[in-house]
Amino acid sequence: MFDQLTERLSSALKSLSGRGRLTDDNIAETVRQVRLALLEADVALPVVKAFTDAVRARAVGTEVTKSLTPGQAFIKVVHEELTRLMGEPAAGLNLRAQRPVVVMLAGLQGAGKTTTAGKLARWLIEKERKKVLLASTDVYRPAAILQLRLLAGQVGAGFAAASAQQTPLAIATGALAEATLQAYDVMILDTAGRLHVDAEMMAEVRELEAAVHPHERLFVVDSMAGQDAVNAARAFDGALSLTGVILTKADGDARGGAALSVRQVTGKPILFIGTGEKSDALELFQPERVASRILGMGDVLSLVEQVNEQVDREKAEKLAKKLGSGKRFDLADLRDQLSQLERMGGMTALLDKLPAHLQANAAKAAGAVSGQAVKRQIGIIDSMTPRERRRPELIDGSRKRRIASGAGVQLPEVNRLLKQFDQIQKTMKKLGKGGMLKNMMRGMAGRLPPGFGP
Repeated sequence: MFDQLTERLSSALKSLSGRGRLTDDNIAETVRQVRLALLEADVALPVVKAFTDAVRARAVGTEVTKSLTPGQAFIKVVHEELTRLMGEPAAGLNLRAQRPVVVMLAGLQGAGKTTTAGKLARWLIEKERKKVLLASTDVYRPAAILQLRLLAGQVGAGFAAASAQQTPLAIATGALAEATLQAYDVMILDTAGRLHVDAEMMAEVRELEAAVHPHERLFVVDSMAGQDAVNAARAFDGALSLTGVILTKADGDARGGAALSVRQVTGKPILFIGTGEKSDALELFQPERVASRILGMGDVLSLVEQVNEQVDREKAEKLAKKLGSGKRFDLADLRDQLSQLERMGGMTALLDKLPAHLQANAAKAAGAVSGQAVKRQIGIIDSMTPRERRRPELIDGSRKRRIASGAGVQLPEVNRLLKQFDQIQKTMKKLGKGGMLKNMMRGMAGRLPPGFGP
């Protein structure tokens, strides 16, 4: 997330971090580099000017120049101003209204509204314990209604049946009637988008708003959209009087301009940020944490929360007891660890939350495991018999060929996995003496230490 911006800002600030004294000249040069970095990231010009003016004003003040570590104090100022720029920490949706609370999603085509509707439904079901109904008024995009129906089934939400032959207004009013009759807590209304803002789209969203009176009117914006996102945000805010913003596709964002611009331009809070394709890849927007990630400081708090939520504690304790009792770590255990890694978004998603100076070493220690590599490794283990997973020493040449064929991989991949597993097993055996491994596994919630996974 924010790869290019992080790289440029880190480079600009690095020259100051070790300085014992700051001058007007080196402050001015650093502020200039920060301004260029923000403009290259597609941050709106008025936002860049307001931000750099605030940083410069504080940098020449006593809080930096009189500090014992002025370089670090300057970076702290940049961090605090970035945090302020993006607004207050999000508390989620405002659901203090008569049921069903209607949440309306609006935005340009391709921003990820339909996927976000599914993610938001899952978040409300799991975090807020709400009964959620999903409805789509997108009668223009082929299979949009079907896509939302499938997502509703995946996340455990209700779905208001509709067809492309109906009008958006008829679908919306029918869905609201169903939500009321069936006592749903929340109805999420997914609206149609266009490639560009036009009068017809604006008229449609106004008509829908007048019909269903949404309590939350959220603008869904692609993080990579840059200036287009800012212009669209202005248009939708004028039509709907937005109550909040959801940023999508932050996992693939190399610029980050939308995140820094939309909040300032609309004055509306960023509530959520989408960090992947899966239905659980939706996080509450935390400006301070995002600012830390932009500056290459990492986001360890989010990483810890993710581990606590997604690690299977029962399996972790079971594995800790097994290894502590002297039993061998087998391929079935390795498969569980790989599955947990996959559920957490893969190694790339985890490394993204580490401070920049640790990412290179962590990636090297972890073998830079890609999402596809993890899937292939799980497939290889799934192609083994239960007995082979328990006793890998039984896997001879003919068994390897059968496993490779079943997993759809080449024989060297099977050999590589078995060799890496053998190294893991030997390390586990050494650490297991004296109960050292048992304590380590419990302390890490049952996950393999960095570098132990293939």
